[in-house]
Amino acid sequence: MIQIKHLQKSFGKLDVLMDVNLNIKRGEVISIIGPSGTGKSTFLRCLNLLEQPTGGSIVIDGQEVLDGHVNASKLRQKMGMVFQSFNLFNHLSVLDNVCIGPVKLLGKTRAEAEAKGMELLKMVGMAEKAQAMPAELSGGQKQRAAIARCLSMDPEIILFDEPTSALDPTMVSEVLSVIRALARQGMTMAIVTHEMSFARDVSTRVVYMDQGVIYEEGTPEQIFDNPRRELTRIFVNRIRDFHYCFHSADYDRYELKAAWQNYCSKYFLSRKAVSETRRVSLSLFRLIPLDCGAVDMYFRYSEKTGELSLEVLLPPGMESVFGGMAHAVHMQQIRNVCRSIEEAVEETEIGERVRCRLVFRNLNR
Repeated sequence: MIQIKHLQKSFGKLDVLMDVNLNIKRGEVISIIGPSGTGKSTFLRCLNLLEQPTGGSIVIDGQEVLDGHVNASKLRQKMGMVFQSFNLFNHLSVLDNVCIGPVKLLGKTRAEAEAKGMELLKMVGMAEKAQAMPAELSGGQKQRAAIARCLSMDPEIILFDEPTSALDPTMVSEVLSVIRALARQGMTMAIVTHEMSFARDVSTRVVYMDQGVIYEEGTPEQIFDNPRRELTRIFVNRIRDFHYCFHSADYDRYELKAAWQNYCSKYFLSRKAVSETRRVSLSLFRLIPLDCGAVDMYFRYSEKTGELSLEVLLPPGMESVFGGMAHAVHMQQIRNVCRSIEEAVEETEIGERVRCRLVFRNLNR
């Protein structure tokens, strides 16, 4: 239905979308996830030309929409959009908001538009609010009215731009229930969302965006249970990173201690977790000559699983941390509090480097 190739969007010198490639089939529900500021909303706005792409190709039903000959208004009738800020007309009733598009743009009579509008309002649970003004509605009710308004234009695909981000948590479920109902009816949808459980439940495919590109895509099971790439794993498991780079054995111990204490306080790590991870770190760094080049340390805490891990990326040329019997005492101290110890070689910008990963026992539970 939609083919996106090498899509780019820049605002001046700021590159927001750099090389986005995606195919959307009819009837698919695509959830687009990723950190804030990575171009997800801009991507949706480019699809229906609310933002003019800088480069690339968007083909919808065989028609290139970036060739300068496409009527943007006609395109938006085919591709509806639901915004995070509702965008209802505040001087019109709920029913009038739903009817105005079909009357003015599709040429329907007022009677036809009202009949269809009431059907849609019933579908989203808003029929009794048909004559209410937007100011009289809750956030969840406004968003459901906005969905009914979008559906009144008979779109072939609906783009949802974080439809629950402006809602009180108690109102999120009522909007997500309507989107689930649309998915069951076979509506093609692309949804930018931070609701991970919803994305997993409703999607046929999940797209993870980062740094202006589609970093990984796959089924919900693959993305949430077995992501192939590191940034995806960090995001879906809500992993909070602490990173420190050692350039010599004379590193600033006071700076490191202060930064570490701030990290532990921010994510409410237990006293036991703080104590044991510090002890293991000291043992580990007795095994690593810090004067041999840059040594990157990553402490990672998953808010989703509670897993605590310590990863060390060694300088190029250093093959292992754990070899040899001379380090037996330090290794025993590490094994006492870690349930797994792994080493793997990975390619980086400065050559092959060994990554050592220690996973702690459940210290923070």
